[in-house]
Amino acid sequence: MNIDLTDVKKVSQWMESANKKDISNIISFFYEDATENECSALHRLACEARDMHYNGRVYFRGLIEFTNYCKNDCYYCGIQRSNQNITRYRLSEEEILKSCERGYRLGFRTFVLQGGEDMYFTDSRLCSIISKIKEKYPDCAVTLSAGERSRESYKNLYDAGADRYLLRHETANEEHYRKLHPAELSLENRKRCLYDLKEIGFQVGAGFMVDSPFQTYETLAEDFIFLRELKPHMIGIGPFIPHKDTRFAGYYNPSSQHTLILLSLIRIMLPKTLLPSTTALGTVDKNGQRKGFAAGANVIMPNLSPMEHRGDYTLYDNKLYTGLESSEQLAALVRNIESMGLTPDFSRGDYVDMQNAARRLNQQ
Repeated sequence: MNIDLTDVKKVSQWMESANKKDISNIISFFYEDATENECSALHRLACEARDMHYNGRVYFRGLIEFTNYCKNDCYYCGIQRSNQNITRYRLSEEEILKSCERGYRLGFRTFVLQGGEDMYFTDSRLCSIISKIKEKYPDCAVTLSAGERSRESYKNLYDAGADRYLLRHETANEEHYRKLHPAELSLENRKRCLYDLKEIGFQVGAGFMVDSPFQTYETLAEDFIFLRELKPHMIGIGPFIPHKDTRFAGYYNPSSQHTLILLSLIRIMLPKTLLPSTTALGTVDKNGQRKGFAAGANVIMPNLSPMEHRGDYTLYDNKLYTGLESSEQLAALVRNIESMGLTPDFSRGDYVDMQNAARRLNQQ
């Protein structure tokens, strides 16, 4: 590839205007042909892009997996509706608030409520939970990851005090989407949800699985173009890990390499985005989350869920929940991040433009 890997601004400008073929080619180059030195140069550029906006800060979020019920039957997901081999659970409002209380004592100022599309959690129930969290912890952000809902529902959740919403688009290619999801789900609606969320005022997260079944360089290029158009505040990507109770059981042996390349390319293309180093990355590589930070990531989400339920939130096989990704190992995780010359940050950790706007408002 004829790209200057010493100048982050030039590579960023190239990514901002690259067409589908260009993006497909650069991904294939780093997947197949790049030397170790070229990959290292890419990761350094990504860290430079991150640090221009976030000064080496890594933001901590407290993850609360509040339900593993789901009305959907996505072909790749361990908590799909048809899986009869898992123990289902829902956290009560009291359990969620206790998890927040514990997280607050540990220093967390963002709580991420993640679950399947569980219709038990109506707007009324979710709004009650959100408003109680915000009432008790007004200095904290509440992030939701609860799937596709109506625009009216999203507006209700926003008005109750939710700040952010995570909804991976999974793939921006229609044919690829159909191969991963049942007929009642649509890529059109998933995109509609993301744009609705952004228009309402949420800080929005999108993203996709790396090396998912039927993914190609061309579908990845479409993901990049969609993300470039949407300009989400957060982008979550991680390696696809097969689950034994799905049609993709034993699909392949996942690794961290491709995820690290794509993390860096996304960071360079959208340098202000908040990029997590995911639990999935740590699951496939014992040093995966550390490598994620070295590739440009700047968010980590230790698990605050009650320990007795963590093993039941099985989106994929062998998911970690007692190692450095857990809140119980917080001190070790902080030391690990500091050893890389990065700064652990337990503040709300908003998207940088919103941080700057808040500072200007406080100065008036």
